[in-house]
Amino acid sequence: MTENKEKNFVSAVLYVHNEKERLADFLKKINGILTENFEHYEIICVNDQSTDESVQVISEFAKTVEDASVSILHMSYYQGIELSMNAGIDLAIGDFVFEFDKVSGDFPDELLMQVYETSLKGFDIVSAAPRRAQRWSSRLFYRVYNQAAGKRTMLRTETFRILSRRAVNRVHSMCQSVPYRKAVYANCGLQTETLVYEPRERKGAIGPEEKEMRRDMAFNSLILFTNLGYQVSSFLAGIMMLAALLIGVYTVAIFVGARPVEGWTTTMLFLSLAFFGVFAIFAIIIKYLSVLIELVFTKQQYVIEGVEKLK
Repeated sequence: MTENKEKNFVSAVLYVHNEKERLADFLKKINGILTENFEHYEIICVNDQSTDESVQVISEFAKTVEDASVSILHMSYYQGIELSMNAGIDLAIGDFVFEFDKVSGDFPDELLMQVYETSLKGFDIVSAAPRRAQRWSSRLFYRVYNQAAGKRTMLRTETFRILSRRAVNRVHSMCQSVPYRKAVYANCGLQTETLVYEPRERKGAIGPEEKEMRRDMAFNSLILFTNLGYQVSSFLAGIMMLAALLIGVYTVAIFVGARPVEGWTTTMLFLSLAFFGVFAIFAIIIKYLSVLIELVFTKQQYVIEGVEKLK
């Protein structure tokens, strides 16, 4: 037992969606570390419309906690990890906020305090990341994102992170809704650090709802936080110009050699290629506008059903 506990109030925000199998052990682990090292803390479980007994597990766990606050934030319907965690962070009152995007106990116990102690050295955002992402889709996404973004901070798979209150306030001042927290954190201008560890277990399978949500988030993030859309548009524009040039050369050759009467085939081929490229560019521009409008004009994207205070 630590004799001199930390005076800072910390919040632990945990995303929960059908995690009854591992949830009890994870909550016990997190609570044990927090109660040993902090005088005051709270645990916020964001229930993203779990259909199993996850809520009952949290309720039973809360009965064993003596000197901390345990809350369940119930989302009105399934809204995915990003909006759910945004809601949980809005509810948190800690000087430092731990974000647990998944119920995963694959990290060593001492890593949690190492992340916290690193944040005390001047890093407003400190993440814990496995040495290698286990899903090939995650590795592919981060490779494409990092190459397209060209930022100083490179994104990678993370298990949890800690944010200072200054980081939370900075992110809130940057945008009213956060579509992809890691990208916003990387671009908020504050000092960040990542601690790498060897994972102890393999991650479980994800459900179809989460897969679809992740695909949408990945596409939106590439459009919003990188210049990939501009690169694709430029590439398509280059293809159109090259096609137009080749068709022009071909048209001249046909005119000189075969002397067609009408030239209908050449004209239609040119128009079909031109319109194909124009519509492809329009699709990217429209996606840009839709994401920007959603961010600028939507004040709150998440909808919560209620907050259940357990302790």
